[in-house]
This record gives sequence, structure tokens and C-alpha cells, in this order.
Amino acid sequence: MQPQLALGVPRSQVRSRSSRAASRALVAAVVAAAQRVNASFEQYLQRSFPRFYLLHSTFKTGIQALFLEVKEIGKIKSRMRRQRLSARQLPYRDMERLRQFRRDVLKAIPIGIIAIPPFANFLVIVLMYFFPRQLLIRHFWTPKQQLEFLDAYDRARRLSYPDVLRGLALAARALPQPQPRELLQQLCAQVQGGARPGLEQLLAVRSSFSGSVLALNALRAEHARALSRVLFLTPHFPAFLLRRRLRSHVLEIRHLDRALLHLGPGQLSEEELRAACYLRGLNPTRLGRAECRAWLEQWLRLSCELRASEASLLAHSMVLLSLNYRQAPE
Repeated sequence: MQPQLALGVPRSQVRSRSSRAASRALVAAVVAAAQRVNASFEQYLQRSFPRFYLLHSTFKTGIQALFLEVKEIGKIKSRMRRQRLSARQLPYRDMERLRQFRRDVLKAIPIGIIAIPPFANFLVIVLMYFFPRQLLIRHFWTPKQQLEFLDAYDRARRLSYPDVLRGLALAARALPQPQPRELLQQLCAQVQGGARPGLEQLLAVRSSFSGSVLALNALRAEHARALSRVLFLTPHFPAFLLRRRLRSHVLEIRHLDRALLHLGPGQLSEEELRAACYLRGLNPTRLGRAECRAWLEQWLRLSCELRASEASLLAHSMVLLSLNYRQAPE
């Protein structure tokens, strides 16, 4: 018969429990020691190499944020499968999160490919250090870089605004009916002269953007390339593919607009509000919250009035509504 302790517990079981407790204590001690070493290392970096410490802390925070983002995307995808939902049926925040995550993944693909060969990690770190805007996704930008990079992207986007307006004016001259042609030419002249059109003016020319030379599937190649740059799409594709991608992205924004209208623009945090304006063509970095909300509400009124066949007007409104929008004093 196996020896028993006074309380009736076998000695082997007591030894097993004691061994597990010792293992847990050892793991806890190792983790605590690693945390102390890491804290000392970070203090050393902060004192001796403050610039590198900022990059290090940004990278660590970015990894944590990216991990949480992946978990949230997994939950959204799981709910979509369970409830048999399409992306268009999701609430606004889930729909926007999926859209942004897809863009982040596409941006991360090149650096992932570069990192595949052995011993390429050093090259990747060097590239990420010198080209953070081009290679790093938003999770790994410092707060200062976020403002700088958004301004840089917006400056590049605004360089295409005159090309879009010239393409619009050129297409207006080709419209067969005199009244729509004159209204659109007046609209182009007004915007080129520094004014901003009202909602009624845009809705008055909506028919010109459906089934004519201004429909997205009929735009001239240069016109489509200029609009692609406004939407942050690569313009170096054949014209037919540019038109297709333009339509896909503008309709995606239109679906987001309907979900946002259902949520209510007033429910957005300031960060969400500014991100929504930026996506639709307005740089909010020098605007107040009230100005951003007023602009977004006008955009939503326009977007939710337009049909899918009039998506071209929505794409052009990224220029028409934002080009001359007044900015707060610097």
C-alpha cells in the first residue's frame, strides 16, 4: 500500500504540486528580472540616445496597437461569418477599421518581401529608419510624424487638383446639351477663381456625371490618373484599370458615408472626425473641430443624395468642396 500523509494526500502528489509552485516562482522571478533589465535599458536609452529612445518606444507602442488591431479585425471577421454579413452591412466603425486594415496590409507587403532573404533584417531597419513615411504603417509613426506625413500626403494630393479641374473643364466643353454644359463651366470657373460651390450647385450638375464623358468608366486617361492621385491610388496602371479602381474606391466611400450618417457625425471623436475629413479630400490639421464637422456634414448631404451611377460627381467633389475651404489662422 502507498504511504499516505496525515491528511490522506499521497507524497507524489505533494511533490508534484511543490514542483509546479517552484516552476511558477522561477518563471515569475525571470519575468521580473527581465522587466527590471528592460526598464534600466530604456532609462539608459532615454538619457543617452533620446532620439533612438523615441523610435524604440514608438515601435513598442506600435506593436501593441497592431496586435490589438489584429484581434479586433479577427472579431469583426468572425462576427461577419457567424451572422453572414457583408462589409457593407457593418456599422461605420467596423467598416472603416476593415478598410484601413486592408490598406495597412498592402503597404506592409513590400517591406515583408524585402525581409525574406537571410540577413536582410539590417537592411529593413535601415530602410525603415530613413523612409518611415513610405515603408512604415501608421502604428509606427510618432505623433509628430503623423502630422508631418499627413501634410506631406495632402500636399502631393493637392498638386493634382488643378489637373482634375482642367480635365473637368475640358470634359464640360464636350457635353452635348447646352444648359448642363454652361452650368458645369460656370462651376469650374467659380472654383478656379477661388470660390467654393454650394450643395445646390453640385446637385444641379449631377446628371452630367452619369452616362456621359464624365462618368468614371469614360474618363480620359490623364483625368483618371489625376483623380487616382487625389484618392491616394497608384496612377501607373492602364486606363481601364484606373477607372475600375476609381469606381470601386468611390463606392466604398459612399457606403461608409451611409453608415456614418446612420451613426451620426456628432458621435465621432475628434480623431475620427479628422480622419473622416482627410479620407474625403479635406486636410483638417489646421482646422477647428466645428469647421471639420460643418464640412463633413455638407459632404454627407451630398453623398447620400447621389446614386451609384453618379459616383463620378462624388469623386470630383473631393476637389470641388475642399480646394477653397477656408482654413483657420496659423
